[in-house]
Amino acid sequence: MPQPTLKRSLSLTLLVLYGLGTTIGAGIYVLIGRVAAAADVYAPLSFVVAAAVALPTALSFGVLAARYPRSAGEAVYAEEAFGRRRFAALVGLAVVFVGLVSSATISAGAVGYLQKLVALPEWLGLLIVVAALALIAVWGISESVIVAAVATALEIGGLLLIIWYGRGGLDAARIAEVVAAAPPWSDIGLAGILSGAILAFYAFIGFEDMVNVAEEVQDPSRNMPRAIALTLAITAVLYILVSLVSVTAMPTAELAASTSPVSDLFERLAGLPTSALDALIVAAVVNGALVQIIMASRVLYGLAQEGWLPPVFALVGARTRTPWLATVAAAAAVFAMAAAFPLEGLARLTSWITLLIFIVVNASLLRIQSRSDGAGLLRLPAAVPFVGLVLSLGLAGFQAAEIVRAIFR
Repeated sequence: MPQPTLKRSLSLTLLVLYGLGTTIGAGIYVLIGRVAAAADVYAPLSFVVAAAVALPTALSFGVLAARYPRSAGEAVYAEEAFGRRRFAALVGLAVVFVGLVSSATISAGAVGYLQKLVALPEWLGLLIVVAALALIAVWGISESVIVAAVATALEIGGLLLIIWYGRGGLDAARIAEVVAAAPPWSDIGLAGILSGAILAFYAFIGFEDMVNVAEEVQDPSRNMPRAIALTLAITAVLYILVSLVSVTAMPTAELAASTSPVSDLFERLAGLPTSALDALIVAAVVNGALVQIIMASRVLYGLAQEGWLPPVFALVGARTRTPWLATVAAAAAVFAMAAAFPLEGLARLTSWITLLIFIVVNASLLRIQSRSDGAGLLRLPAAVPFVGLVLSLGLAGFQAAEIVRAIFR
């Protein structure tokens, strides 16, 4: 009896919602205050710069996903470009590590919210959260992405509510008034905007996870690049509008000092209790963990398919058409990490590893395009992956310096 394969059931719409679930998460609900602390009223410009920095790498991912629509995408690209299987496997394992740590961090945060509702030991709350996410992920790709899509719609709904109630702050006269009352440009300047942009960049990370469900996408050569571009564009528009509303509705000092800036902003704008918005934030938190478990399981499956991991990780359920053992293994690792390790240091490390993966992906596209004419295949001007490579190198260097300073502080 032939081994079942993954099911191609993700439409462009579902794929975009999956992508938005990886980018629009709990980050923006907290990060806006930190960006405002760095860039003051120019925080929206920081988000514009961050989107521009993410764009070249996102385009590189889109082209490679169209050419090689396979699970364990980043590892496949590295193998196609450099022909080194061990290096490719290492890239794939790095992607898995990033996903597992991200999911563990998010799951641990979700437990705190759960304990407000039900008195549970932390370990039991964590077990319930991770087991529930694993069951959803095993259930089926369409089903799990629909669950993620509903949570994503709730997240976006929360941001749209903020924009609606704060729409008066989008008026050009109001923006000019706020800028006029801000500290002198010399006190903030380009350095403040760039510092804010480095923080804001991490709110855009997530589009790269989309390539690892490519084997479950309908017409991937057409839909993968479109979905990645749409995801980045929608995310950028929402972030820029929310940041504009934020700096025109609240003093930046209050935004920067708040531990829940978006909740505080909603309360000020709408004059309503924040409990509903807090529920949306919980949905955002749990959704992010679900997407990361799905992504990590698909990379494990893809690595096994390529022969870089034991074939047992490529087992697919006959009914669910999902890599059930890889999903269970990913969920078990998430539980173990969240229960046993301090995650803050690991989270810093994962953001740096993500940038290293971006470097590999941009270099892979440069190498692949340089040695073939790519007749009939999607191509990018060499300048695009080159710029993505340089920007990723710069951010990785900055992040490495931050990690070293934290170690020796």
